[in-house]
Amino acid sequence: MVEQKDKYHKIYCDRDKYTNAILNSASNKKVVVAGPGTGKTYLFKEILKDKKNALTLTFINSLVEDLSLELYGLSEVRTLHSYARSILNKITKKNIKVWPRFSSIIKKDAVIFIGKEIDFNKLFYNREDTNDLIEFYKKRKEYYGYYGYTDIIFAAVMYFQEHKERIPSYDQILIDEFQDFNKLEVSLIELLAEKSPILLVGDDDQALYDFKDASTHFIREKHSSKIPDYESYTLPYCARCTKVVVSATNDIIRSAKNAGYLKNRIDKPYLYFQCQEKDTISDTFSKIGYAQLHERQIPWFIEKETGEVAKQIKDKFSVLIISPYKKQSCKIAEALKSKGLQNVEYSEKDDSEISLLDGLKLLLDDKEDNLGWRIIAENLLTDNEFELLLKMTETYPDKKIHGIIDISYKKEVKQMLRFLKYVKDNKPVDYEDFDKVLSSIKINPYQITIQSVKNEIDTTKQKIGNPAIRNLPIKLTTIQSSKGLSGDLIFITHFDDRYFIKNKNKSKISDQDICNFLVSLTRTKKKAYLISSVKEKPIFFKWISEDLIESLNSTLRRGSGPCGKKYEKQ
Repeated sequence: MVEQKDKYHKIYCDRDKYTNAILNSASNKKVVVAGPGTGKTYLFKEILKDKKNALTLTFINSLVEDLSLELYGLSEVRTLHSYARSILNKITKKNIKVWPRFSSIIKKDAVIFIGKEIDFNKLFYNREDTNDLIEFYKKRKEYYGYYGYTDIIFAAVMYFQEHKERIPSYDQILIDEFQDFNKLEVSLIELLAEKSPILLVGDDDQALYDFKDASTHFIREKHSSKIPDYESYTLPYCARCTKVVVSATNDIIRSAKNAGYLKNRIDKPYLYFQCQEKDTISDTFSKIGYAQLHERQIPWFIEKETGEVAKQIKDKFSVLIISPYKKQSCKIAEALKSKGLQNVEYSEKDDSEISLLDGLKLLLDDKEDNLGWRIIAENLLTDNEFELLLKMTETYPDKKIHGIIDISYKKEVKQMLRFLKYVKDNKPVDYEDFDKVLSSIKINPYQITIQSVKNEIDTTKQKIGNPAIRNLPIKLTTIQSSKGLSGDLIFITHFDDRYFIKNKNKSKISDQDICNFLVSLTRTKKKAYLISSVKEKPIFFKWISEDLIESLNSTLRRGSGPCGKKYEKQ
């Protein structure tokens, strides 16, 4: 027992050695490579002690919420676009308007005015400052009176480049998830670093956002000796994951490197943090579960295994279910709810689709809002009418769309807005207007009514399902949206090459594919399950040592389980 206490004490001291090296450094520029669960939030808190004017930046909304709570009273925490907006508000002394999907509006405009689709975000991401197409974007932006999430960062960067004396200074700037920054975002960080001490934290093994042209090049370059201004550090001890998950993570990285992948990866240790609490959990959950199931069997399996874990823990715990696509998450969520699980959180909405309701919501704040009317016009007018209307805004840039659009459409929109205001203010509405407006904004009132009645009936009938797990918090998400999340119990569904390897030729694995799997697996606090939906085992499964896996074999037999499934552990 004394030897075990000494061992734990030595590990605590060794972990503190890494943290203290960062805290005691006099350098104004530091970069820290911190793997999942290695204590970056603790590091942030320690660095921010006695700092009166600090700024923490990331680009993930969920991380802003978590960090704002963790660092409450220690630092202002913002996304990059929110920070850029605050800067432009101060410069212009106006309330800058930002709309998240604004760049997709300009992309549609370009099809009409220029005759081709243009990825404007990509131009901004890669700092194509002199590209003529950016001028087109600016012209349309000025007409609508909005910024998007990307071009507002671009505007802040351009302003600071021309007016470096206006760059604010802070006692400390912290940058989170730096491995997922692109060239534009790095430009803003480098400008801020000219006036303030800065600490960059990230991990090139957790890079997920190549879709926005993010690159691990930036963190790797700053961590190397190529940029001597930056002192580089690592945080190697993972206090989140169990021993088996840390071992599996190292297996995957080792197998990937042996196969010729992750060539430019920052070489750093990823170590299990031995302590009494974590050792107990690791002994209880010493294997990663693996099952091959038909898609319709996945919710049943999740419910069953969650119940098995509940028997072992005998206390509340959280469940995180990670799937490659949102549709898969939604189907599993609905099935779990039908089984009586009542605390299921997931997102049904497709955030990429721009609807009539989006335009109406803008008009609720400003009845002549150009962007709102533009969205509404696209939904109400014929293609020819809409194209003619847009071209008129180019010919008459001083005229608002509200003043150009036909009066019959204005009357229709006015009726919709009156209805929405009544709903917003809890006023009684006319049932004829109710049906008409909901039909226009593609909401089925009868479906809502039926669901409401069904819910009312459900509250009076006996509850179904296992009462031990009925109210456990269960969150369903995609791989990309799992960043910043963790759960005691993790289920990674549809763990198949067709989903986890994006190239049509499944033998061509990308570093991004590997990172996606690493991020998913390392969300785990206690137990992880990998669920395949085809018989062939995925490549990544073969990269993990067999002694770390508990195979949960399943065969289809009539009458042996849901959908005729026989279930057994080996």
